[in-house]
Amino acid sequence: MDKPVLIMVVGPTGVGKTALSIEIAEYFGTVVISADSRQIYREMRIGTAVPSPEELERVTHYFIGKLSVKDYYNSWEYERDALAVAERIFRNRPYAVLCGGSMMYVDAVCRGMDEAPDISPGLRKEVYREYADYGLAHMLAFLKELDPVFYEEVDRDNPKRVLHAVEICRAAGRPCSNLRKKEKKKRDFDMLRIGLDMPRPELYARVDKRVDDMMARGLEEEARRLYPFRAFNALNTVGYKEWFDYFEGKIEREEVVRLIKRNSRRYAKKQLTWFRKDKDITWFHPDMREEIFSYLRSPETWNLYGAGD
Repeated sequence: MDKPVLIMVVGPTGVGKTALSIEIAEYFGTVVISADSRQIYREMRIGTAVPSPEELERVTHYFIGKLSVKDYYNSWEYERDALAVAERIFRNRPYAVLCGGSMMYVDAVCRGMDEAPDISPGLRKEVYREYADYGLAHMLAFLKELDPVFYEEVDRDNPKRVLHAVEICRAAGRPCSNLRKKEKKKRDFDMLRIGLDMPRPELYARVDKRVDDMMARGLEEEARRLYPFRAFNALNTVGYKEWFDYFEGKIEREEVVRLIKRNSRRYAKKQLTWFRKDKDITWFHPDMREEIFSYLRSPETWNLYGAGD
């Protein structure tokens, strides 16, 4: 094997990525790099399905509880930090495991983010103040004026993406879509990609059950503690944002649970649509442990995928 290998476990929310990634890390005697853009916040544990203390004890995890919900963090920073961690791991180990379903984080490692200008604290504060004063619709209209190409592509329900695009346009003095090279960056390691999926009714039933389990573990109380920080982008997250209208007396509690389940299912569908575009992912049902580990042990697997990108 000429290069170290990053074994990636990806798939939709609730499918069982955490358990499999830990088993793979134990098998190869290595660690897990989390690619979950919400588990990175230390105050958000129940609603993000952070690995249990027992699971964290079994295998070292990076990027779990690294930040506060008040901290700003983006995919560019994750690419930089994740590659630095991978470099340290590969000094002593030939394998590492990356686990997560945050599409932009996974893409940042696989393909790399396009170069972006540095955003000064003053500019960031200015953009966020404008958002606080005038709302998302105003920022979307401004982005459409600055960069109509990226406006058509951006997730318009995600303020963080919209605001960061505005920041880049302002800092660069030109549309952020003009900065994109669309070239996959070279990595000093190979990548072997495993995807987990299951029939849609089974997946949705798992998602619903996981929400019920979160409720039993105290999701409402966790969301209530985070209510004062609701303006921070980290809290624009399924499992938390639905509670805020309830705390303000706008909806009933039963409606909160229904919305969390619905929005979680929608997010799972979005994740699958994204990951299915990657033809280098080999897909398994999470119950196919024997097949997964046979695949990982097979010389043909490493001959076929070991060269990576």
